[in-house]
Amino acid sequence: MTIKSSSEDSARDNGSIEVEHMSKEGYAKIEKELARLKTEERLHIAERLEYAKSLGDLSENAEFDAAKEEQMLNEMRIRELEDLLSRATVVEKPLSQTKVEIGSCIIVQVSNNGVTKETYTIVGSSEEADPLAGLISNESPLGHAFMGKKKGEVVRVAAPKGDIEYVIIEIA
Repeated sequence: MTIKSSSEDSARDNGSIEVEHMSKEGYAKIEKELARLKTEERLHIAERLEYAKSLGDLSENAEFDAAKEEQMLNEMRIRELEDLLSRATVVEKPLSQTKVEIGSCIIVQVSNNGVTKETYTIVGSSEEADPLAGLISNESPLGHAFMGKKKGEVVRVAAPKGDIEYVIIEIA
């Protein structure tokens, strides 16, 4: 894990390794999920496998097949999270409050209706994104459109029902 400010350039960013930017909280959440998968979930699956084996003939044992499938999916998720954490760069905090970057909390007004104000926090990893909670990835169409913009700028985002315009009211 590398910890850096979001405006700091890194040789890793320009290399062949795809860097994942994320918050401290997002990194900790993924570490917690990984630990759970490696301990609790592996133990649960091992117990299921033992039970399925006790049922007898494994060649036609649906319980055994289901447990093996669960084991495979768990191991795939473990590898995925380990890979993500190995490429992670934790963004301490945005250095700028004049332009949107990873870690910025922004308040925008939807200019199409002039009334609705929305608050978003730009996060780096799609793993920590939660649009319903206002956490949007910098790689999402909306997050990507906000990146680098300044207070007062109008941001146009293509949506299925037509373009939506947002005015950036505040950057924190």
